[in-house]
Amino acid sequence: MTDQSQQFASDNYSGICPEAWAAMEKANLGHDRSYGDDQWTARAAEYFRELFETDCEVFFAFNGTAANSLALSSLCQSYHSVICSETAHVETDECGAPEFFSNGSKLLTARSVDGKLTPESIREVALKRQDIHYPKPRVVTITQATEVGTVYHPEELKAISATCKELGLNLHMDGARFSNACASLGVSPAELTWKAGVDVLCFGGTKNGMAVGEAILFFNRKLAEDFDYRCKQAGQLASKMRFLSAPWVGLLENDAWLKYGSHANRCAQLLSELVSDVPGVELMFPVQANGVFLQMSEPALEALRNKGWRFYTFIGSGGARFMCSWDTDEARVRELAADIRAAMGA
Repeated sequence: MTDQSQQFASDNYSGICPEAWAAMEKANLGHDRSYGDDQWTARAAEYFRELFETDCEVFFAFNGTAANSLALSSLCQSYHSVICSETAHVETDECGAPEFFSNGSKLLTARSVDGKLTPESIREVALKRQDIHYPKPRVVTITQATEVGTVYHPEELKAISATCKELGLNLHMDGARFSNACASLGVSPAELTWKAGVDVLCFGGTKNGMAVGEAILFFNRKLAEDFDYRCKQAGQLASKMRFLSAPWVGLLENDAWLKYGSHANRCAQLLSELVSDVPGVELMFPVQANGVFLQMSEPALEALRNKGWRFYTFIGSGGARFMCSWDTDEARVRELAADIRAAMGA
């Protein structure tokens, strides 16, 4: 029998939250129109417009790779380039999908500080070469919260946006954990996106209680021209779209998205606090969202694996990532912390 105990390897391990499940169940009653021409898709789009306080264009895709890649491809020609952090998901974990869907737009990596791009690092890459032999920079993509669990403050986003405008670049945000960033900063979605100069947001639902589905929001509506055709061509136009959009209604209508983001963040803070005094355990990055990155000995990591814990170690020797989810049980956090303490001989 498969062990179904809660793990910390990924927030993708979690199941479906009650609100999303209930909305899908309601959407399953009877027939409705197909390909997005249904009441649930219309309701979800309106909820997004209310939440973000603007008349944005809203589209739905099955997963984050498609959402990010299609959004970026809509901002680029094949001879353009996209500036991203060296740790960006589009660079390290999407199998060349952004390049594929844009017919060849090149990703250019820039230096980051705690996973975050800076105006200086963007300018450095954008102005490195401007001759016709080099792919022309066209887009900057940032991740909120970042791949190392840090968050961009509104002031940082505004500074990046000003640099983008100065250089003629569009600004895209990979918001796989956007809910966690909003909860961490205590600011509105609008303040973290279009009010700070973001042109396009990919809002992640999968990591915050949904079974499947991401939303792509174009705050600059001109950039969304023919995006529906792009989604169809890429196999992202769901025939029964209501089952992608209805869970968003469940998450958005009573702020469940924010409640669950806050809970996951609190669990991450709890874990970091419980191991903060363990000799030999060090935080690799500030804990600002739902991820905890710990440096510890390789024997300790092996001892944790032998106890059945699952976690990722893609961040270098002795580094381990522990992700908390919408449904993480605090008792399970304490159990993990106790086993870390024991593994380190504390």
